[in-house]
Amino acid sequence: MGMLVDGVWHDKWYDTKSTGGRFVRPDTAFHNEISPDPNAEFPAEPDRYHLYVSLACPWAHRTLIMRRLKGLEDIIDVSVVHPYMGHQGWSFDDNYPGATGDLINHCMHMHELYTKARPDYTGRVTVPVLWDKRQSTIVNNESAEIVRILNSGFDRYAKNNADFYPSALRNDIDEINAFVYDRINNGVYKAGFATAQEAYENAVNALFEGLDEIESRLARQRYLVGNRLTEADWRLFTTLVRFDAVYVGHFKCNLKRICDYPNIWGYTKELYQMPGIAETVALDHIKHHYYASHPMINPTGIIPAGPRIDFTAPHGRGA
Repeated sequence: MGMLVDGVWHDKWYDTKSTGGRFVRPDTAFHNEISPDPNAEFPAEPDRYHLYVSLACPWAHRTLIMRRLKGLEDIIDVSVVHPYMGHQGWSFDDNYPGATGDLINHCMHMHELYTKARPDYTGRVTVPVLWDKRQSTIVNNESAEIVRILNSGFDRYAKNNADFYPSALRNDIDEINAFVYDRINNGVYKAGFATAQEAYENAVNALFEGLDEIESRLARQRYLVGNRLTEADWRLFTTLVRFDAVYVGHFKCNLKRICDYPNIWGYTKELYQMPGIAETVALDHIKHHYYASHPMINPTGIIPAGPRIDFTAPHGRGA
């Protein structure tokens, strides 16, 4: 990640000096919708939109999962950045297995895509990005909104008509999403990017209180919202699948591992083993990105050999 300020690239995208060492995530900038209305600014059409992702990034990962769940692979194609995020931010270097380069605009770095969409753009440069090939612009760069666009915006073309944000459950989904985002999804970053001891301890304690609450919830019900699989589960999953490999060590989130939580660990394995999901998980990209791209945390850039994690083991949660 990084920021453009008055046309100049800065690889530092957050400031903890003014927050007492606390990490505060800046907002995203593009929030357009895709509509089934053919006269809309961004109408749903096959082969019009392109998804830019990192296989390492949990926020981008949730969009890849929704694209897979809905069967939109033939409708929305994908470019994958290199897992290493250097001083120019996300790169389209394709010299890494699974990295594709920029298949649409042939940019070298993600920040070039942002200024192609908006020449005077100032702000964070992130993945995922949903791109309109016809208008040559960014539709949306907020992962939570892209997930919902993919869930329902292309239903006319989707191979799977499952709804992961059903109207009857939206209040419950929104409530647990807010909790999971604050305590867990963003919680690992609050701990990992903290630059003061007190800020770190507050963040890591809140994170594990959140995980303890999820462990208790999953003892009572199969998924986060009762017994129906929803977007809330997939939003949590992308953090859980990275946790033991990266967040325990690199972000010092080490009070427990996910495999130490019986209900969460079974739940994580169950979601991983659902059709098509394992193919969206790239632990090599994940470990390479985090351990190599954060010199303020891991100055040697050494990527650890372990841990060995078997997400394919029996999950014990029934059929």
